[in-house]
Amino acid sequence: MSLRILIADDHAVVRRGLKQILADEFKRADFGETRNAHEAIERIRKENWDAVVLDITMPGRSGLDALKEIKEAKPRLPVLVLSMHPEDQFAVRVLKSGASGYLTKESAPEELVGAIKKVLAGGRYVSSALAEKMASYLAIDTPNAPHEELSDREFAVLRMIASGKTVSQVADELSLSVKTVSTYRTRILEKMGMKSSAELTHYAFKYSLVE
Repeated sequence: MSLRILIADDHAVVRRGLKQILADEFKRADFGETRNAHEAIERIRKENWDAVVLDITMPGRSGLDALKEIKEAKPRLPVLVLSMHPEDQFAVRVLKSGASGYLTKESAPEELVGAIKKVLAGGRYVSSALAEKMASYLAIDTPNAPHEELSDREFAVLRMIASGKTVSQVADELSLSVKTVSTYRTRILEKMGMKSSAELTHYAFKYSLVE
């Protein structure tokens, strides 16, 4: 039986590159492609896949929301999250949400192949640098950065506000009321000890939470 791998990324050139890298290693693999979280969730619900490579930042719904829905629909399906964001800012959060691994887009092709092999075998993949960093966090009582105290939904709202979206635009994309998003914004400001969206934006760019 051939291997079936779904690649979810909003950039066609990235999807093609990932497909070529994996096709060179997995000669009999079949590949699917989706451009956003909604398409990915639909195909995962309707079709059988052996692994998913999921971009965390796509138009519309956040990759974190998509990851949770994917794991609810197919709990045993390995999902390898691929992101342009530094792994120390996102990896722990996505692993807690059910991802089988985390890779930055700067990773070498052979690292991607190794990560897919590991998650297909039922393992979890993190880079050696991140594994070392996580071990050091456990060894000493390191305080969390303010954004690490946010829930996944609060984290998604923070990133959207920091990207320049209005409360109305955030509400529309997340299918929430404006009042609910305003409540999230207030809660985020309180948790992070800030007073304005401008402060949130500055913080998000400082910590590479937005592109």
